[in-house]
Amino acid sequence: MGWLPWSSDSPDAPKASDGGRIAPDRSSRKRCWEGRDLFFSCLDDNNILDAIKDDKEARRKCGKEIAEFETACSRTWVKYFEEKRVMEYNRDKTIERIKQEDAAKVQDLKQGRASK
Repeated sequence: MGWLPWSSDSPDAPKASDGGRIAPDRSSRKRCWEGRDLFFSCLDDNNILDAIKDDKEARRKCGKEIAEFETACSRTWVKYFEEKRVMEYNRDKTIERIKQEDAAKVQDLKQGRASK
């Protein structure tokens, strides 16, 4: 599939002198992030939030983008970014809900004091 040498799938990936994997360089990371951004933009355009849960639909509508993303990034990075996308969405929705609840409480307090 054309995985990069640092990919977790590559059995012949270059090893450091201590036997560990060599981290991706700046250009590899940049290519991965660009692939991620293109894929996520396609998901946004097609109203798909969770590419793991909706894998079939994501692959059908964003096949080219996901192929590029999976080629540019190691499998663990792909999974991490897909999970992070959902987590950040849920976090932002929770923050938005709390702000609305707080604003309503402040408004109630102001109205309560104004009527006294």
